[in-house]
Amino acid sequence: MLKKIIKNKRWMAGIASVMLLLVSILPTMGCFAEGTKGISLSPLNQVITLNAGEAFRSSFRISNPSSNEYDFKYTISPSPFYVDEGYNIYYDDYKDLNQIVKWVTVDDDSGVLHPGDTKEIHYTINTPVNAPAGGQYLAIVVNGIPNDADSLDGSDSIGTQLTESMNMAYIVYAEIAGTTTRQGEVESVDVTSFLLSGNISGSSVVKNTGNIHGTAKYTLQVFPLFSNEEVFTNEEDPDGALILPDRTYYNETVWEQTPTVGIFNVIYTVDFEGVTTQVSKMVIICPIWLLFIIIFAIIMIVFYFIIKTKNRKKASQKASRN
Repeated sequence: MLKKIIKNKRWMAGIASVMLLLVSILPTMGCFAEGTKGISLSPLNQVITLNAGEAFRSSFRISNPSSNEYDFKYTISPSPFYVDEGYNIYYDDYKDLNQIVKWVTVDDDSGVLHPGDTKEIHYTINTPVNAPAGGQYLAIVVNGIPNDADSLDGSDSIGTQLTESMNMAYIVYAEIAGTTTRQGEVESVDVTSFLLSGNISGSSVVKNTGNIHGTAKYTLQVFPLFSNEEVFTNEEDPDGALILPDRTYYNETVWEQTPTVGIFNVIYTVDFEGVTTQVSKMVIICPIWLLFIIIFAIIMIVFYFIIKTKNRKKASQKASRN
């Protein structure tokens, strides 16, 4: 009888666990099933070169995906694009590198997008003749709300999702032609050599010490201990980052399919504007359970030799008495 009760309790616990799992998954599935509920922007950024005293004209697209059921009112406003030392992004903190905000005009800065509509948004940057050489950074912020948002109750979950999801920005990384300095320093680069769990990765901190944005590329190569054949590399598609002047950027490049046990040779390479820094390490992956087994085996081996040594001494002493 006791065995049946225990067995039933185990079955009930298993069923409860499955139910909890389903409950945790279903809301996420529901969100995806509802489809896109906002306007989209393409492309998300542009890297350009400007000449002092000249006008530059370009555009980007905003769309109302056909899965939406609402018209969207939109407004567009140029704002400063700024990142702090932790590389947190701000659109409201004006700096010397955001003078470009004063030079830009947007042709169609408000309107309505019907479901399925796409509009080309044109903008012009009139660079003054005395514009300083170097980097200038701009965010063209698009704000959109459902056309009937005023009639939506704040408690309406759909209305809330629509209203909250409609702020996005098109980023312009501009270089004013002239005397520019592209340089930086790799403040740290590292590969963790011993892992109990997790993935093999390389991490680095790069600081841009020039007056123009620079491109950093990060490559991770993983080899078995006694082989030159790579089991992982992102050489064909390295991680990349555009680092603003006088800013520090942290990167971590990860091998997502790292096995739970193994010994590998790892090479992590950081390239910032043609200057390369590289670290090479042997990485041991030993999960905690395997570590305990190894420690236990070592203890048993040591214990075995201690006992064996004692037995030899006893046998030697006995032989000497005889």
